[in-house]
Amino acid sequence: MAKKASLKVRRKTRKAAAKATKTANLGTGKRFAAVEASAKAGGARDPGAVAAAAGRKKFGAKKMGKLSAAGRKREKK
Repeated sequence: MAKKASLKVRRKTRKAAAKATKTANLGTGKRFAAVEASAKAGGARDPGAVAAAAGRKKFGAKKMGKLSAAGRKREKK
């Protein structure tokens, strides 16, 4: 397990993730990045996997796959 950030940093990243969930449009990658940052601050070994698992739980495997594919396509440009 990776080292946890300070409590102040963890609270700040959690708050930023909550704000991104409410304000960022789905499919932009900002929500995913915010959850990933929050997981990293919490000491997750693989924060990307944590964010992906949360997304699959919330949106389902099919929709998360489409969002993931769109993100990879956008990354190539």
